[in-house]
Amino acid sequence: MTTEPSRTVEVERKYDVDIDTPLPRWSDIPGVDAVTAGEARALDARYFDTADGTLARSGVALRRRTGGPDEGWHVKGPRQGDGRLELGWPLGEGDALPDDVAATVSTWTTAPLAPLARIENDRTAYLLTGPDGVVAEFVDDRVRATDLRGGVQREWREWEMELGPAAPADAAGREAFFAAVERAVRAAGGRDSASGSKLARALGF
Repeated sequence: MTTEPSRTVEVERKYDVDIDTPLPRWSDIPGVDAVTAGEARALDARYFDTADGTLARSGVALRRRTGGPDEGWHVKGPRQGDGRLELGWPLGEGDALPDDVAATVSTWTTAPLAPLARIENDRTAYLLTGPDGVVAEFVDDRVRATDLRGGVQREWREWEMELGPAAPADAAGREAFFAAVERAVRAAGGRDSASGSKLARALGF
């Protein structure tokens, strides 16, 4: 039986931050009038690829993640404009790659897949809300990553801001939103991310 995946277009920005950096203040973010209390989430993900990194070279990420409201199997497609399409399926039983996920990944490869990295993440998530609902989700991540190819472990802290359903729909509005976010991040002591993804950093890129 085929399971139709969930579909989400992620539009987000990532920032590097020191362990003791205080959280940003969001009082000057356009369209935001409230921020929820932080919600703690314990996330544990394993990322898969072929031996020669076919998925990564195609801009694709495949993971199995437990914890959080969207736990399951995820395929993040190549970047398209300002976002990436993420497809999601339930965890199912056992750790084997579900047939529906394998069929989706076969667009890029049918070669054997193996776990490359484990990423454990103590996340605190905050919703930035406005009159029409959730404008964005901000997460404060404390990450422990293991490169399973050689057992190398890395730890870091990072922030992400992802647009929500009530975010500005036009390019100018989104640009103004993220410009205000970046001012708040820099005022708190954050900086642009030096790596494109948690997986890349886990593997030393």
